[in-house]
Amino acid sequence: MQFLQSVFLAVIPFLLVLGVVVTVHELGHFLAAKSLGTKIDRFSIGFGRAIASWTDKSGVEWRLGWLPIGGYVRFAGDDNAASIPDAEDLKTMRRDLIEQGRGAEISRYFHFKPIWQRAIIVAAGPIANFLLAIAIFASLLMALGEWVVPARIAVVEPNTAAAAAGFKPGDLIVSAAGRKISRFDDIKEVVAVRANVPTPFVVERDGRQVTLVATPRWRVAQDAVAGTQKLGSLGIRPAQSPSDFIQIRYNPLEAVARGTERTWHTLETTIYYLGRMITGQVHADELRGPLGIATVTKNVAQLGADGSSGPLDTVMRASLNLLQLAALISVSIGFMNLLPVPVLDGGHLMFYAYEAVARRPLAAKVQAAGYRVGLALVLGLMLFATWNDLQRLNVFNLFGGLFS
Repeated sequence: MQFLQSVFLAVIPFLLVLGVVVTVHELGHFLAAKSLGTKIDRFSIGFGRAIASWTDKSGVEWRLGWLPIGGYVRFAGDDNAASIPDAEDLKTMRRDLIEQGRGAEISRYFHFKPIWQRAIIVAAGPIANFLLAIAIFASLLMALGEWVVPARIAVVEPNTAAAAAGFKPGDLIVSAAGRKISRFDDIKEVVAVRANVPTPFVVERDGRQVTLVATPRWRVAQDAVAGTQKLGSLGIRPAQSPSDFIQIRYNPLEAVARGTERTWHTLETTIYYLGRMITGQVHADELRGPLGIATVTKNVAQLGADGSSGPLDTVMRASLNLLQLAALISVSIGFMNLLPVPVLDGGHLMFYAYEAVARRPLAAKVQAAGYRVGLALVLGLMLFATWNDLQRLNVFNLFGGLFS
């Protein structure tokens, strides 16, 4: 029974969250292509053999694959694995269509579309992910509002970065690293990724603004959702009595603005932390793969189930938490897909940039080599992240205990 409960809380929510995020990504490609008159053969949710499929009036096959991880849109004539045929492939495709009496369809084929249209279709996937995050954040804010704690310091812990920088109880933090601060959680977001980085803060003290520079220090934190993490820490705490919490309500425009702001800050933090990781300023052991995301998903669902009053309340609480997680994952997937790596959307955009300058597609051999390198990079990153997940889950310690 406990095993079945773990499966329910880990696997099913993980597949639902990932399914929603990936489906919206592919719908971005699909809707952009449709609006530009592109001929589409298939829209698939999941990979592998179809367990259900149907064809609509426009000739698009809608398919549900048996492996519910990922999905794809297949455009007419999209036989090249990299989705970017070279000049000879295009000539052959054009000749074949004319010989088949389908010359009138040529302008509807993705690969014969102008570069700017192809770029819009490719970029629409990541953009859809960002829009999904904004929509989720805005909907939750509009429906529920949010409870916040002002960024006023109640306690400065001794022998910490904050104490060394001169923070004092009663200080109201106005900005951190150039970012406007309106709630205490904003400070934690800024500080968490800036360990060992001198960071400017502006505080309001006795009616005047004072600039302080603090260098957050590494701290090992135990989180109910993310588990054990190494984060930057200042060593300050806000007042947290019930009277210190403020509920903020948002109208639709304010909710969209706040949702957009939250999406942007999530993206900004992701880019900053990845930059530090690439330059070796922080270890890459916090990088999570599918197992890590599934564990987080399970913890988020469990957190929603804890303290619930019944099955319906459990589903509601877990759904709200999973929606927020879906928004965060959607931002990450949107950003990752924009990286200039072949096989990703950003790699296609990079190839289109070359085509726009050179006025011809890259040679097939170059595309194939780029595709293989890009695939190796993506698979290598996934393997490395999975290794981190296994270490975080103490799988190797378990095996050591079994065979000792």
